[in-house]
Amino acid sequence: MKRVCFPEKLSARAIQSTPGVCGGYARIRNTRIPVWTLVSLHQQGADEAELLRNYQGLSSFNLENAWRYYDRHREQIDRIIVSHQTDD
Repeated sequence: MKRVCFPEKLSARAIQSTPGVCGGYARIRNTRIPVWTLVSLHQQGADEAELLRNYQGLSSFNLENAWRYYDRHREQIDRIIVSHQTDD
């Protein structure tokens, strides 16, 4: 029987959290790029083209999944961003 992968399932697997990697924060799968970092830079004015230039190996698919993850976990990501801003 052939297994069908739906976009939602692919998207869900595109973000991962691993204790001890990037502080355990949600990140782009198989990278050390936390979702909160991308969201924070985007909120500060970085557009997708700039993010793709500055993070080699990152794809439009990755960004789309980061934004989708943020939409679903907005409160959590916003808290992380604020906590990192106050650490300075």
